Amino acid sequence: MAPQDKWTAQWAPAIRCWGEGGRVVKLIGYDCSSADQRRYAHAEGYADPRYDYRYPLRELGWTRADCIARIERAGLPVPPKSSCFFCPAMRPHEVDALSKDELRTIILMEARAKPRLRTIDGLWRKPVVGRGGATPRPGNITAYIRQHGLLSPSEVDRIVADAPLALVAFQAAQACKPVEQRMSMARWLDAFHRGQSAD
Repeated sequence: MAPQDKWTAQWAPAIRCWGEGGRVVKLIGYDCSSADQRRYAHAEGYADPRYDYRYPLRELGWTRADCIARIERAGLPVPPKSSCFFCPAMRPHEVDALSKDELRTIILMEARAKPRLRTIDGLWRKPVVGRGGATPRPGNITAYIRQHGLLSPSEVDRIVADAPLALVAFQAAQACKPVEQRMSMARWLDAFHRGQSAD
């Protein structure tokens, strides 16, 4: 919520509302599905003197399925889940739909972090056995990518072996330069993806 609060702090209608002693009404999109029930329970009781919080989907009693049905009835496309492609909450079927560049970035992130991991396996933290209706999966997404052939084993091996060292070398080289002369991480990632795609 911090990025939203920062943006709102610069928004003229909010500034005017606060100047008049009012509170801005924040509409939060939690629905009545089980996952959002947990999020709501965690957020319930949160107070900020600048805001009043409302949960319109909960007020309507709508679950995620209700929201999807309403969007489809209106003839609109159902928006995709709004999370980062490397979110620990990604489900296996969502990983299946990722682009090759996104899969490579996940492998790079997990490989770079692996030497420092002590209590978790990777982005998915711990393996899920698959009881109680959960989809079984390993604790790291790289193992899932390998198991399901989303990238070739040789490409996964190459990224794990080479990319973290290349990234560290890039970071060390950039650290020696004045800030205004440093290459952005985005440019390095573009070159990384081009190099992988060329094989």
